[in-house]
Amino acid sequence: MADAKVIPFGGEEPRSKRGKGKRPGRARTSRMSSSLAPVPPQRYLDRAEDGRAAQAAPEELAAAAEGACGQAAEAARPGGWDRKLAHGLSFLRRRITGEYEVDEFGYDEELTDQVLMSALRPFYEKYFRVEVKGIENIPDKGAALVVANHSGTLPVDGLMLQVAVHDHHPADRHIRMLAADLVFMLPGVNEVSRKLGHTLACAEDAQQLLERGEVVGVMPEGFKGIGKPFSERYKLQRFGRGGFVSTALRAGAPIVPCSIVGAEEIFPMLGNSRTMARLLGIPYFPLTPSWPWLGPLGLVPLPTKWTIQFGEPIPTDGYPAEAADDPMLMFNLTDQVRETIQHTLYKLLVQRRSVFF
Repeated sequence: MADAKVIPFGGEEPRSKRGKGKRPGRARTSRMSSSLAPVPPQRYLDRAEDGRAAQAAPEELAAAAEGACGQAAEAARPGGWDRKLAHGLSFLRRRITGEYEVDEFGYDEELTDQVLMSALRPFYEKYFRVEVKGIENIPDKGAALVVANHSGTLPVDGLMLQVAVHDHHPADRHIRMLAADLVFMLPGVNEVSRKLGHTLACAEDAQQLLERGEVVGVMPEGFKGIGKPFSERYKLQRFGRGGFVSTALRAGAPIVPCSIVGAEEIFPMLGNSRTMARLLGIPYFPLTPSWPWLGPLGLVPLPTKWTIQFGEPIPTDGYPAEAADDPMLMFNLTDQVRETIQHTLYKLLVQRRSVFF
């Protein structure tokens, strides 16, 4: 974009067309002053209906001209609208020409940072008003396994957890969530999940990500947690057979317990139509106060107030290599993580003033 130019009021040809080199600052001031020489009062009176223009002074006109130049400079400075426009056009060019990178799991970091996180952030900040605690317990570098409770009928909590780490971690870390098979069987949802960095909840993928030094997120309750009735809210379901502990032990990655309060109430699940679930081939078919009675409006979550708290990491690098095959050790560590999350949930519930505030 060309630099802003000051056009003299006297109609004089700009210096850039009459000679080379930059114009000294004093010469600019002097030339502007000469072009704003006093005008006879009668001339103002001829142009103004009420005669107020006769009181205008050359200094006021000069100040107006300097203000206009200042506004132009404000728009042209770095970070202005022109810089944002150029940045957006550059992003579109890279997307169209394919000049961007994705990893072997389909994770698109640029699209996630600039588009997908921006789409999720209004829900995180304005709708659910998420409060984050203990984010510093996720290490600044190296692998870590974040283990969280799962709830809410629809897996919104996993997305909000991802925004929390992305926006609040002091080292700007990203979390790679492990998702169920069903997520990657749904058209559209599969592609977006891959772009966000989600991958299949299996030991092989989790192990590979941890060995690369990534932060991995897992919700061991699975469909048992997300599809439990409202009467059992904030009561953790079984954590499976402790496969996540075995994965963390093999990678020597610390386990970070994570407790999420607020997700249980976004879709209060009052019942489950097993017949519809079998027909649709899904784990459960929720019946809530608004779904399916209100149609698409029933998919709008309630604006509850959320809290996400990360607990102190549980180290695993002190165990021998064969510890990953010890069933008793895996059971004990799994129970420790589960009890830590459950205790924190109860503590946060006692501290909560209201479901919505």
